[in-house]
Amino acid sequence: LNQKQIQHIANLARLELTEEELKKYSNQLSDILSYINQLKEADTTNVEPTAQVTGMENIFREDTVEEWDKDEIEVALEQAGELEDGQVKVGRVLA
Repeated sequence: LNQKQIQHIANLARLELTEEELKKYSNQLSDILSYINQLKEADTTNVEPTAQVTGMENIFREDTVEEWDKDEIEVALEQAGELEDGQVKVGRVLA
């Protein structure tokens, strides 16, 4: 990839790159694409397709609903910071 192509990619990603970074990333991305082309040439005719290779299975537990009585709820809410309409109020997470 040349520096003009890297600049175009950077503009699409809304990145501001210096001339030095353009040169650096031009070389790095060209090397990566060259390696990908080598991988495309690998003979995979006798290779079984795989979606995952670890053999691990889902180990998550099933979600359950626990019913709390009114006293337990009050104790839990007493430990919360700020409340609003019986619910815990927290600061904004996303701007």
